[in-house]
Formats: sequence, C-alpha cells, structure tokens
Amino acid sequence: MCAILIAGPTASGKSALALAVAEETGGVVINADAMQVYRDLRIITARPTPEEEARAPHWLYGHVDATVNYSAGRYLRDAAAALAEARRLGRAPIFVGGTGLYFKALTQGLSAVPPIPADIRDAVRAKLAAQGPAGLHAELAQRDPEGAARLSPRDRVRIARALEVLEATGRPLADWQRDGMHPLLAGERVVRLFLAPDRAALYARIDARFERMLAAGALDEVRALAERDLDPLLPAMKAHGVPWLIRHLRGEISLAEAADKAKQDTRHYAKRQFTWFRHQLADWPQVAPEQALDWLSEAFVS
Repeated sequence: MCAILIAGPTASGKSALALAVAEETGGVVINADAMQVYRDLRIITARPTPEEEARAPHWLYGHVDATVNYSAGRYLRDAAAALAEARRLGRAPIFVGGTGLYFKALTQGLSAVPPIPADIRDAVRAKLAAQGPAGLHAELAQRDPEGAARLSPRDRVRIARALEVLEATGRPLADWQRDGMHPLLAGERVVRLFLAPDRAALYARIDARFERMLAAGALDEVRALAERDLDPLLPAMKAHGVPWLIRHLRGEISLAEAADKAKQDTRHYAKRQFTWFRHQLADWPQVAPEQALDWLSEAFVS
C-alpha cells in the first residue's frame, strides 16, 4: 500500500491538501506535527477543525496532554500503531505536518534514547533555572566534551536534554544516537512532497491566519493553558503565539504587540522549516501548493 507524506512550512496548506487526498482515496490523515499532538491547543496550533475531522479520519491529533514532553521516539511508536491500523483497514496512510524530524524518523529511523525519569528532568531544569544555560553547558563540557562542543552555550533545550540523558543513562546522547529505531516506511512505496509556496504569499497567510485564530478564541485557549501553571519549558508552552499571549494575559504587553511578535516568530519558523528540509531531506520534491493535487495524481500513476 502506498504511503503519502506531505510536508511543508506552517500555513502552506498541508492540512487542506491532505484532507482532499484522503477524500479522494479513502485514506486516513495521520498527524506529523509536534504541536498538533496537544489536546490543549487546537486553535493556536491550527489543528483540523471538528468539521474537517468529520470528513475523513484524522489520527494522532490532540491525543497528548500539555504536561507531557512528547518525544520523537514516542511519536514513532504512535505512528507505527497508526500505520498498522491503516494497513488493517486497507486505507492509504497520509502523513502530514511540518515537523521535519518526524518525517526523517518515518523514513530513516531514530536513535533510541530511553525515557528520562521525571525526577532527573526536574533536577536538570532546576539547575537550568539557577545557573542558566552557560552554567549547564560548562557542566556538560566536563562530563561530555564532544557533546558540549556541538552545542551553543545558549541552547537551553538541547543542553538540558544532553544532561538529562547523561544523568539518566550514564551514556552521552551521541552513544544512543548510534543505536536506533528502524524506519517505519523502509521498503514501501512512498510518495513524498514538500509544499513550497511563494515566501511573500506564505508570510501574508501566516499573519492572516493568526488574526483568524484570535477571532476563533485562541486567547481563551491560551488563558486556560496558562491557568494550569505548567513548566514553561514544556513544548506545549512554547507553541508559536503561546508565550506572547501569556505575557499579554499577565498585563506585560498589549494584545497588538503579542500578535505582532507571534506572527514574527511564526514567519521565522517557516523560514527555518524551508532550510531544514533543504539540508536534511534534500531529495524531497518541492511543489507549489496550487500544483500539488495534480502532482500527486501523476505520482500515483507513475
């Protein structure tokens, strides 16, 4: 059975394309976006609406609580179960999203880092809060010089991750990356594409979409999340727009400033997505959104 992989920058029309393909083929849409897994964040992460989900099966959306530090390893396990179910039902799996690491894991596999105990993660984050990233980087340099050399002293998330793994397993992260989880789609027929819209048009879409999110209730959604008083380092707390809207809710900045900053962050993220795919998955065809349906039809025939 052919698997369809639709990647692209945020706001490029991936979800609409996946839904159209699912309706045409009777397939199932499987999420490959790291933020759309969180049930707390339907609006601010532009998850498919309930009406869209009613038109075709959508899996791995909103199935994770915001308290969870959802990893690529867990995603690969969840995706394996979804893929097996799609095969059982005889329906084409349509993976769609903007998280390049998920697509790389699906097609190339992933290092098998074991789960990090909560007490170790909490201890490392307490150190991070007390010492800052530079202090943790200095500790990492003593315990894992090669790993520290690959990281910027300001990269809070990756430094903390490297120390968590080292503390929990006694082995550097690079050791675990040499072992790995096998790719799910090896040996199968896979149709892949990266939606590549015009940059100026994409940035305009990003800005307009954020305004629609606000009109649809994104601020109330973020307010409910903020009231849970979660660790600000959790992935859900760093979704585009969330930190700025929380600052607005605290009275620190205006809603207009929060919206402008959120739009700017999202535009920068879209630019990074282009760069990541160009370097990490360079063999993926880049297709303009308006040509994508025709391109996919021809790919199925060939």
